[in-house]
Amino acid sequence: MNSPLTGTVALVAGATRGAGRQIAVQLGAAGATVYATGRTTRDRRSEMNRPETIEETAELVTAAGGTGIAVAVDHLDPEQVRELVERIDTEQGRLDVLVNDIWGADPLITWEKPVWEQPLDAGFHTLRLAVDTHIITSHFALPLLIRRPGGLVVEIGDGTKAYNDATYRLSVFYDLAKVSVNRLGFTQAHELAPHGCTAVALTPGWLRSESMLEHFGVTEANWRDGAKTDPHFVMSETPAFVGRAVVALAADPDRHRWNGQSLDAGSLAQEYGFTDLDGTRPHFLRYHEEVIKRGRPADDSGYR
Repeated sequence: MNSPLTGTVALVAGATRGAGRQIAVQLGAAGATVYATGRTTRDRRSEMNRPETIEETAELVTAAGGTGIAVAVDHLDPEQVRELVERIDTEQGRLDVLVNDIWGADPLITWEKPVWEQPLDAGFHTLRLAVDTHIITSHFALPLLIRRPGGLVVEIGDGTKAYNDATYRLSVFYDLAKVSVNRLGFTQAHELAPHGCTAVALTPGWLRSESMLEHFGVTEANWRDGAKTDPHFVMSETPAFVGRAVVALAADPDRHRWNGQSLDAGSLAQEYGFTDLDGTRPHFLRYHEEVIKRGRPADDSGYR
């Protein structure tokens, strides 16, 4: 078994489901010890009110070949995050990879309404979930990460900087949240560089998360049927794809060349040679520019 990350300690903050879950699992498959955090446990659900739990994620990490450790954490609570990092320090004495994937604001978004028609309470809570959580987590985790040169921080967002700069994201709060996450990757890169560590922002393409599959009324086994609802769903990808992108970055001894950059899983797959679970390399952002924006018929030929 190829285990390039054996001995690596990772914290995936926001690992209950979606990208976070599979980032944790793929790090485990590469041999890492992974602390998987989130608010939904087998005893309690978060405001997302979904069935996926951090315990399930940790079990999947271990089954993949790593060591999964589930820790219930509300990343808006500084004391809980401080205690989490103290636990990692006590148990491992190091932190090599921090993935800030905390989100949990899907039920709060009002789409395609101008700012004067947006509910302020839900909007500001969205920003807290998307931005404050990441800053709180980095505040406590980075002093542990910088003890050793080579540490990696990955800010998981939606859309690269170039994409978000040129694209209206259909809600002022969602737009601001995703732009901010990319900027956090950039600013932390400057702060980490003197310590020999690296920070990047990373986006998947059209993610076939649990909630997205549910939205289209399909499963992973028959996901292509979702194209009956939206033909461009043919370019979607599993959450494992971005997970493998994180693994590729973490296993690259020359990863500092990416410091401060806004990256996407599709481009990194071309660079590192990893694939999605079906053996393809979907490049959604290129597809979006060349097919969707130009109003061309849905066709993933040449984009995998």
